[in-house]
Order: sequence, then structure tokens, then C-alpha cells
Amino acid sequence: MTVTISVDVMGGDHGISVTVPASLDLLHEFSDSQLILVGNSSEIERALRKVAKELKNRILIVHATEVVNSNDSIEVALRRKKDSSMRVAVDQIKLHTADATVSSGNTGALMAISRYVLKTLPGIDRPAIATRMPNQKGTGTTVLDLGANSDCEPFHLLQFAQMADVMVRVIEKKERPTIGLLNIGEEVIKGNEVVKQAGELLRQSQLNFYGNVEGNDIFKGTTDVVVCDGFVGNVALKTSEGLASMISQMIKEEFGRSLLTKFLAFLALPILLRFKKRVDHRAYNGAMLLGLKGLVIKSHGSADRFAFYIALVRAYEAAKNHMVENIQKAFENVEVLDHSRADGAEELNDPEIIDIK
Repeated sequence: MTVTISVDVMGGDHGISVTVPASLDLLHEFSDSQLILVGNSSEIERALRKVAKELKNRILIVHATEVVNSNDSIEVALRRKKDSSMRVAVDQIKLHTADATVSSGNTGALMAISRYVLKTLPGIDRPAIATRMPNQKGTGTTVLDLGANSDCEPFHLLQFAQMADVMVRVIEKKERPTIGLLNIGEEVIKGNEVVKQAGELLRQSQLNFYGNVEGNDIFKGTTDVVVCDGFVGNVALKTSEGLASMISQMIKEEFGRSLLTKFLAFLALPILLRFKKRVDHRAYNGAMLLGLKGLVIKSHGSADRFAFYIALVRAYEAAKNHMVENIQKAFENVEVLDHSRADGAEELNDPEIIDIK
């Protein structure tokens, strides 16, 4: 099976200078991959000027005249920029020319466009944003929702867990991934009514439900999956990123205080490099928009070449293993809970999508 990925090469902080080289890295690594590079065709052609012919033969360039900026509202991105590189990249899935799409652009715009163009799978009320976060075990903890739904009902959290269960089984090859429900304590009586009711639904489900977990369990790797609403998940994500940045900066400052500390840093360099590798957020780049009739991956807006390559790899692996089809099968016997919203027609009236740039 050949996997074709459409890439919004204009999105993110760095655009073509990062997205095109990372895309070429994917072609080098996976011989059964093809790419549709969407954006300003003349700029893309310049970036590919020195690329070998055998790689160029696996690339299709699709021109787009507009770009969704980081400060564009959902309405602007969806209604006014219909020829944006983001919109055209997502359209490739609907046209069946691509198996997956990757973009570093505006999170809210990407979710709204993807939901409008692709619609949600039957049985799924709301899509969710899921990604892996580093843990002590080195395996990563899948956390969702990270910002698509700031307010949730108990059955939404159940659906998030069901989708994440399929995602981890397909991509990480874990037969029965453990599911944790993010709460302020492990006890069943803890939490607000939404969390309590969600816990009851999860206990009644066929999932491998561990129970309530707390914020530190994400980084301990207590469970394979941690489920929460988008408001809490986004706060947890941004807090972890800020903490990691602070620790990194503090280590640099302390080792740079004097000649002695610089010498000690030289001696400790192998340890520091291993530590950096273990907590490197770039290795976990690529959040999945779960619940859509198509595979869409959101890369971090500031992703460098390596980080964007990782997002492309996640898209490749998910498409190769038919993740969307597997989620659809898991929900075949689930009744659509809200028919008026299941088709994505009301995306502009949804709760505000929190940016995870």
C-alpha cells in the first residue's frame, strides 16, 4: 500500500523552510510514501530545485493562493480563505487523492475546516485533539482532549476514551491500553458531576479503565491514555511545556555561571544529552484530530525540521494502519447522540477551540 500525505507547506512559524525539507526526509525514510505539497507553487518548486528526480516523481505540487495566519479567526479561515493551503490540503482527503493531511497552521482553523470538509464519523458527537506527552517510562502518555472542546458532557469523555483506545492499539500496537480519567484525586467520589458521571460510564464500558488519575500520573506513565475536557487538557499541555522550558533555561544558566561550572557541564555532557533526548517535546510532535472522516495531523506551530518530520511519520503510520477505519468500526454499534451536530454543520457555533500552537 502506498501512503499519500498532503502537506500544508505554508503553515506554521517557518513555512516552506521547514515543511519541505521534512517532507523530503519522509520520502527518504519510507519508500512507499508519496506527497502532495500544497501552497505557493513557485516557492515550492524553488525549494525542490536541487532534489533528485526519483524523489520528485513521488511529489505532486498543488497550488494555493492564500494562507491561514495564526491570528485569523475561524470564520475568516473557513468562509473567506477557501483557497488557503490548509483548506486545499484537507480537500485532498475528501477528493481521495491523499490518505492523510499534516499542517502546522492555526489549530482552531484546522479543526473547523477539517470538520466542515470531512464531517465526523457516525456515532461520534465531537472530534478531539490527541497527542502523546513524555513520561518517565519513555513510552509517552496519550492525552485528549487538548483544546477542541472546552466544555464536555460525560458521554463526550467516554467517546474520547474510545477513540484513544483505537489510536493506541493501532499505532503503538498495545492490545488493551489502560485508560485514566483526569481528576483532582483517585477516589471515585472526587471531581465535579461531569467527571463522576464520565467515570461511571467508563467503568461500564468494555475499555480497560484504570480509574481516576491526577496530573502527575501523565508524566509517571500510570496509564497509556489520560482523558479530560479540552480546557483542562490545554492547560495541562501548556503548563508542561512551560515547565520544561523553565527547567532547560535554569540548567543552562547554572552551568554557565563560571569557568568551573562550564567545565562541569562539559563532564556532564553525555548525561545532559541523554536527559534532553528523553524530554525532547519534538519527538512527540503531531496531534491527531480524532473522530473525523479523514486523518488530520496538527503539528506544533514552531516545529523545526525534525519535529515536523515526526508529525509526518505519525500521519504515515496512522494511514498505513487504517486508523480512521478502525475508529469507525469501533463506533458502528454506537448511536449518534446528537444528529443536528454530528455532521459538522454547526462548527462556528461550537465552544471556542483553544489554540495548541
